[in-house]
Amino acid sequence: MSLTHQDYATLSAAEIAEAVASGKYSAAEVSEAAIARMELTEPHLHAFCNPAPELARKTAAAIDAARAAGETLGPLAGVPVGIKDLVATKDLVTAMGSTIYRDFLPEDDDIVVERLKAAGAVIIGKTNVPEFGYSGVGHNPVFETTRNPWNTELTPGGSSAGSGASVAAGVTPFAIGSDGGGSVRIPSAHCGLVGVKASMGRVPLWPGCRDERFPGVSSWESLEHIGPMARTVSDAALMLSVITGPDMRDRHSIPADVDWLEAAKAGDLPKLRIAFSEDFGYLAVDPEVRRVVREAAAVFERDLGCEVVSADPGWSDPGNDFWGLVLADSDLAGMRAWLPEHGANMSPHLVQMLQTRHDDEALTNANMARKKLCNIAARFFGQYDLLISPTLTVPPFALHMQGPEKTEGRIVDPSAWLGFCFPFNMTGQPAASVPAGLTSDGLPVGLQIIGRHLDDPLVLRAAAAFETARPWSALRPPLIDMLEGA
Repeated sequence: MSLTHQDYATLSAAEIAEAVASGKYSAAEVSEAAIARMELTEPHLHAFCNPAPELARKTAAAIDAARAAGETLGPLAGVPVGIKDLVATKDLVTAMGSTIYRDFLPEDDDIVVERLKAAGAVIIGKTNVPEFGYSGVGHNPVFETTRNPWNTELTPGGSSAGSGASVAAGVTPFAIGSDGGGSVRIPSAHCGLVGVKASMGRVPLWPGCRDERFPGVSSWESLEHIGPMARTVSDAALMLSVITGPDMRDRHSIPADVDWLEAAKAGDLPKLRIAFSEDFGYLAVDPEVRRVVREAAAVFERDLGCEVVSADPGWSDPGNDFWGLVLADSDLAGMRAWLPEHGANMSPHLVQMLQTRHDDEALTNANMARKKLCNIAARFFGQYDLLISPTLTVPPFALHMQGPEKTEGRIVDPSAWLGFCFPFNMTGQPAASVPAGLTSDGLPVGLQIIGRHLDDPLVLRAAAAFETARPWSALRPPLIDMLEGA
């Protein structure tokens, strides 16, 4: 019996790799199921800005030929994966949500793409993003707006919007996201997924953020992380086991000293002292998010044997300073040079950012603020093993807006809903978003688990323990039930 796309969508990445290695399924069968799933969901979700079915078929055929010849297969042989369209692929256009790069074909694969290919993963396309990632949602001037499988009138979050939608819809068991201010965790929370931002340097990044020849592409350098978005903690760990480790092209990369697969095994947690903050002491948070995350936090104490203490981390809102760091990482001169010719076809919020002049001390103050934030965090995490919080201040909201203008009765900045995420891009600490539960309207809410710098194994161990205590794999977006029943 051939593999249907319905059965395929229930398989984990690990199960697919095992099935292909054993010959239960061919890589070609798996790829065809993934392509069928993509064709079913794309008219509703627009997760893929550049689908690549023929590339997937070619890769799958090579894997099947290698197996037939008795060659050793990689750990991800035959596993379909989506690649965020801010991540360079030399054999696929990398448009970055911009009309300026609509036909851009990079000279090199990003390091993570190199490693996924070497492990045998099958790339089925590029996933949609906002322009250059300067947004937490999923629309841009080039492609159709990505929609949330849980409610197609709502955003899946961004900037890894297409990656989130594709994994939630079962098109791929996991996908690559990038996270300069939360962009792995944001769509993971809004789409009911696991998203992991490992400690800065765990996953090397090049050429993205580091190729000075390409304005816009060369942004976010001191904040960016790349990581997995998956339906399970173990699949996220499986991807991390492939894409982590040092590379000389990324000066921030650090030695490989984590057994990711071991860290993600379900088991008893040690007696942990965990800080729980609903709002960091300053954020407006939707009451439904507070309720769901409160219930999730109680699991760590009631079911997992941890000591959970209500405690705020102790810093004031670093939002302005975060955006100062983004500006300092951006090629403002190169991007501003586009405005006369391309400004009318660029995202309005990006144009506004480029047209605004910024005081030099505002940029250096941002760097001082980062140092202060890192020092406060170091002292705080000297008292606690982990910090848990909501991932986002609100559930998914309407398409074509940058963020809610009001939360919990308070007027807020349109980017305030990201306030739980970006502090840990400033510190470089490991942080994961896992599904905490659903609102009364049936929308996903994420729980963020933050660890001490370089203590990635404990973050994964805690995520796996929570997953065992509160399983979420049976939860499916209503759209999928509707499409499969059609």
